[in-house]
Amino acid sequence: MAETPHNSGSSPRHAQRLRIGITMGDPAGIGPEVVLKAVAEPDVLRVCTPVIIGDAQWLAHTARALDLRCGYDIIRRDEPFPEEFVGPVIYHLDNIHGHIEWGVESAEAGRAAGEYIEAAVDLCLTRKIAGVATAPINKRALFLGGYSFPGHTEFFAHLTGAREYAMAFVAANLRVVLLSTHVPLAEAIRLVERDRIICTIRLTHREMQRWGIERPRIAMAALNPHGAEGGLFGVEEASEIVPAVEYCRQVEGIEVYGPVSADTVFLRAARGEFDAVVACYHDQAMIPVKCLSFGEAVNVTLGLPFIRTSVDHGTAFDIAGKGLAEHSSMVAAIRLAARLARADEANQAVGA
Repeated sequence: MAETPHNSGSSPRHAQRLRIGITMGDPAGIGPEVVLKAVAEPDVLRVCTPVIIGDAQWLAHTARALDLRCGYDIIRRDEPFPEEFVGPVIYHLDNIHGHIEWGVESAEAGRAAGEYIEAAVDLCLTRKIAGVATAPINKRALFLGGYSFPGHTEFFAHLTGAREYAMAFVAANLRVVLLSTHVPLAEAIRLVERDRIICTIRLTHREMQRWGIERPRIAMAALNPHGAEGGLFGVEEASEIVPAVEYCRQVEGIEVYGPVSADTVFLRAARGEFDAVVACYHDQAMIPVKCLSFGEAVNVTLGLPFIRTSVDHGTAFDIAGKGLAEHSSMVAAIRLAARLARADEANQAVGA
């Protein structure tokens, strides 16, 4: 791969297209494959300048094995970040030294994937890139590699010091924010409580404005069937959700509605009645998201000081290294990161 000299100093605002970082993900999964496929797409190159954050040698190995393009310039981690560049580049961490096998979880792969995330956060916080889209990681490999986070969301929140954050998904016209993430269902039900709901609605309102929606219309999904039918099927709506919604409307001035029965709220939002839905638990959100846009939905972390998006799928170890991975979700994640970063930049300029 060719290397070119670079000038020191940088800002993602100086370039005509925003620089979007793209982490390689777990090297043993399909992350390197979908990243290489995505950054070659004209739809991606029209909206941003991709900065692949990973290991250049592993990316070259993947490209040779799967007949993909990988002739991009390299920026080494210990080099000054260039002020200007045109095409995609690889931010090379040179951090894979042990044996990694496609489709096999390992501490080596988990450690490398964790370091790509750390590097992405550093590049965002130092304004070298305007946002980041992440390829999938394996949670067990991440743990074996020395990181005790259940996923990207918590990892990014820890690295940035974010106190209020949430996982969200964008699927076509549907935007869904999760009240809780990867916890047992019994615990998720316990987490449906007034203060947590207020914080999530407030965060959703603030982030939708950051995305360019001046007065967001937010729906709070009910937990129980038919919104509990006045207490016949549960008490959480009356004891927790209604007080939270009323507080947000009356005290915070947020246009929020609910509890809205979960069997209709997502369809109503997808048709344009609401700008976002706050879901009570993980699968309540993910079922409509994946039914509507499987393979093309995008995960977004709310509450960070920069834009972070991700694919809606995992590492797919069963097809890793076979050239079979579909990259449409990676393309969607990069394009959404660029669009939201542009909106965030415009809002900051207005507020300056």
